[in-house]
Amino acid sequence: MRRGAKQAEAQWASARLVAAEGGGAKQAEAQWASARLVAAGGGGAEQRRPSGPPRAGSPRSGSARQAEAVDGGAGVARWSPSDAAEWLLEPVATDDKYSRGVLGIATGSARYPGAAVLGVEAALHTGIGMCRYHGPEAPSRLVLARRPEAVLGDGRVQAWLVGSGMVAEDPECVARIARALGSGAPLVLDAAAVARASEASVPTIVTPHAGELAAVLGRPREDVLDDPVASALEGAKRLEAVVLLKGATTLVTDGERVVAVREGTPWLATAGTGDALGGVLGALVAGWAAKRDLDARALVALGATAAFVHARAGAIASEGGPFTVLDLCAALPRVVRELLAERRPSQSD
Repeated sequence: MRRGAKQAEAQWASARLVAAEGGGAKQAEAQWASARLVAAGGGGAEQRRPSGPPRAGSPRSGSARQAEAVDGGAGVARWSPSDAAEWLLEPVATDDKYSRGVLGIATGSARYPGAAVLGVEAALHTGIGMCRYHGPEAPSRLVLARRPEAVLGDGRVQAWLVGSGMVAEDPECVARIARALGSGAPLVLDAAAVARASEASVPTIVTPHAGELAAVLGRPREDVLDDPVASALEGAKRLEAVVLLKGATTLVTDGERVVAVREGTPWLATAGTGDALGGVLGALVAGWAAKRDLDARALVALGATAAFVHARAGAIASEGGPFTVLDLCAALPRVVRELLAERRPSQSD
């Protein structure tokens, strides 16, 4: 960083320290401010600052605590719109529905059938050749009623989305998870399937929230919120998979590189948004796997891109207020379209 930028950063950090109230808050703020500069992909870029310190006495949610703990973390790269655009695939004239990617979706249950609908809805709105849904009768009926282009039953897939809306103790859910784990296709594991990642022998990305990652690590949820970077790194190593840790700041890591996405709105903290994120990510992974080899680096990039697209769609759907998850899904094509447009050279170039 240039010398002037360093001086400005020092002044900003001092102001933040003064704004904190009480000895404990000052100490925490000093620790937070000391690590403001991040290595964005090894380039030494400066991470964007948040809007300012929380007001004295204002409550902080677990997601806010997680975001504060991430901000300024050394070695954490910020995922940008141009980064996301580079990992979106655009169909060409020679593509068909299979070459664009087929996503197998094993989500939902008799208890939580809506998760199946939201995952399929998000995947189709992100851009995918086909969704094959595997599930019980109730969620299957709902999926077809909402998205008649979805296909039920067996067939070839390039990736699986598994676990959203499942019950870990339900024998039917356990059998569906096991089937996907043994399919040989890359995996996106959510919710009830997260803890099964170490059983996979294919490229795998898991999408836990803080509570689910805490259960994997055998620690209190507060430990994950207080040090999400270290927790995500440990989770990736323990599960032998890429971890996408959901939160106000979403982290994606393969156990070495850590990428952060902070693009959305607090209104995203609502039931079903995680199910939609799984669909977005599943679509990207299946599309990529249909054309190219997948490795940990690609899964980190696709995870960060999915989180970015999902968060921006939430912000568009929100417009500063509440929205439904189907509203978020409806905004996904616009986000993809705008990111692709940024990537294309202008006619004047």
